[in-house]
Amino acid sequence: MSQPVSRRTFLGASGLAAAAAAIPALPPAIIRRSAGHPAAVSSSNGLRAVNRAMELVLRGTDTLDAAVEGVKIQELDPADNSVGYGGLPNEDGIVQLDASCMHGPTRRAGAVAALEGIKTPSEVARLVLKYTDHIMLVGEGAKRFALSYGFKEEDLLTPESRQLWLTWRANRGPDDDWLNVPEDEQMVVRPTGTINLDVVNAQGEISSVTTTSGLAWKIPGRAGDSPIIGAGQYTDNDVGAAGSTGRGEANIVVCGGFLTVEGMRRGLQPTDACLETLKRVVRLTPPRLLKDGRPTFELKFYAVNKRGDFGAASLYPGKFAAHDGKDGGLRYTAYLYQRPA
Repeated sequence: MSQPVSRRTFLGASGLAAAAAAIPALPPAIIRRSAGHPAAVSSSNGLRAVNRAMELVLRGTDTLDAAVEGVKIQELDPADNSVGYGGLPNEDGIVQLDASCMHGPTRRAGAVAALEGIKTPSEVARLVLKYTDHIMLVGEGAKRFALSYGFKEEDLLTPESRQLWLTWRANRGPDDDWLNVPEDEQMVVRPTGTINLDVVNAQGEISSVTTTSGLAWKIPGRAGDSPIIGAGQYTDNDVGAAGSTGRGEANIVVCGGFLTVEGMRRGLQPTDACLETLKRVVRLTPPRLLKDGRPTFELKFYAVNKRGDFGAASLYPGKFAAHDGKDGGLRYTAYLYQRPA
């Protein structure tokens, strides 16, 4: 015999059912049904990263672990002054690192921002994903978390990156207390380099990682798009993954990683989805950052879908790294504008 249901219980259950019915479902992902293949796509400094990631994926390594091992090559390379060890510091001469990652099969994410003294922030972001109920840790808390897992605190400035900072500091302005470096001494162009890596295996399992030392000479505490889920990178295991390098602030305001994946959800090929996101960036760029209607900065997007199709696009002509499961190499991006003469 069934138990009587009170009016309160009935109305409560009815309300929950109505609320659930009112939540709109995501549109179905438009994915071709032919067999997929493994692939990896990255920024142009990620050629070794895509090769390493694909080597591991073909051995059966999880896509997130493969992606982290790939980007670690750049994080540990002192010659890459836009990522990890040897990255260019903030205006106080301190290297602050950002990273984020997403694991498609488990729908989980992790990130760190303004992390000091740890060479491989991608590994710390993965630990946030695996062992906490949080998504982002920042600053001193992120460092303490890393140290609790056995990471060693180290000086991230190399002699080269320190000298570049000293040169910049001496030439900040004519009225400060620093002696200007001679005009014939080369000044470093203010870089916005980063590495993004997006990986899919033959089973359609997808992950993404983005890691950076951020904008050189930035205001201490500044975080760009790299540690922000949905901006610096985003993964939906039903669709694909996407990420970016370049001016982080321009990417944050369009949620570029997420927007690119949503473009693929609607059926766009990866390159076309990247181009559509860049068009949104241009529309939202403030006039002070435009010259003749074109952005005065660079921004690139990289994407791979569940089938293993990949592509990249940039505001101006550029290159990207990719591996199709057979060969890895540098390729040319699609782009919106030719570079000014």
